[in-house]
Amino acid sequence: MPHWVNRPEGSNWGDFGPDDQLGTLNYIGPDQRRAAAAEIVEGQAFCLSLPLDLPGTLVLNPRRKPPVLAPTRLGEVPYINYPLSEVDPILRDVLSDDQVLLSTQYSTQWDSLAHVGALFDADGDGVAERVYYNGHRPDHDVMGAGAEGQHGSYARRLSVCEMAKTPIQGRGVLVDFVRHFGMDRRIVTRRDLEEVLEAQQVEIRRGDILLLRTGYAEALRDMQDAPDPDRLDRTGAVLDGTDASLQDWITQSRIAAIAADNYAVENPHTDPQACCLRLPLHHHCLFKLGLPLAELWDFRDLAQALEARGRHAVFLTAPPLYLPGAIGSPVTPVATI
Repeated sequence: MPHWVNRPEGSNWGDFGPDDQLGTLNYIGPDQRRAAAAEIVEGQAFCLSLPLDLPGTLVLNPRRKPPVLAPTRLGEVPYINYPLSEVDPILRDVLSDDQVLLSTQYSTQWDSLAHVGALFDADGDGVAERVYYNGHRPDHDVMGAGAEGQHGSYARRLSVCEMAKTPIQGRGVLVDFVRHFGMDRRIVTRRDLEEVLEAQQVEIRRGDILLLRTGYAEALRDMQDAPDPDRLDRTGAVLDGTDASLQDWITQSRIAAIAADNYAVENPHTDPQACCLRLPLHHHCLFKLGLPLAELWDFRDLAQALEARGRHAVFLTAPPLYLPGAIGSPVTPVATI
């Protein structure tokens, strides 16, 4: 069980129990799922994932690589279009079987609570140490070198598999920044967010998953034949992670998670000199609240359907891969209206 004496100011460490690994996903229970199911009127479903080989021609993070497919092998034999008559002449089966090497956060993804920690004096000895949500520790809970078994890294705690076991299913609420602000880059404060919520008559309930359409993923798809990284960097709204009032709204709203169609959810160019954090909203959400973040979802078709119907809420199913030890995960979210 993680041990801590101090908890970060504005955090909810311990509120869901000393051993909690789910954070704000605890806000989604049977009542919230039943309410979410009531959003299904037509039974029409929308895939909210990009193809997992995007960003493709545009490099968003040089550490994250696109998926590489390859056949499985038995010895030196690749199992692609493999006739089993090679094994036994009487057999007529032809088999194809593959495997994939991919970065779990290359494309449409979830961040787990093991994705971002901080230097913080959790044990009260006056020295800041590395720590994650609810006091979980590196090297014991989030492993690097010397990880278990054949793995080079392994989150024994706070892994995406905890989010898969829950699983993530509830009421998704779309906030359409494209419809309100257009496609240009805008740093969204709490005041901006509340302006859009009022204009689009969006009701936020405890346990909702906030879906943010910025247009970034749409531009990313459209740029594959003519990539323009500078223009992409000026595209779409991003949350102002330095806005303390916005952070407070996220806390007080009791939302369960945030999923955006952009890269990073927040402004990726925050001045670290201003707050000593590269990603202050990640710090507030993942580290302090245990609130999962998702990136590079695709909302265009769903947004058009909801606008035509004067709606904003959906039944959302979006569990990550049940992959023990993983820190991030690709996801194929499905919204049903």
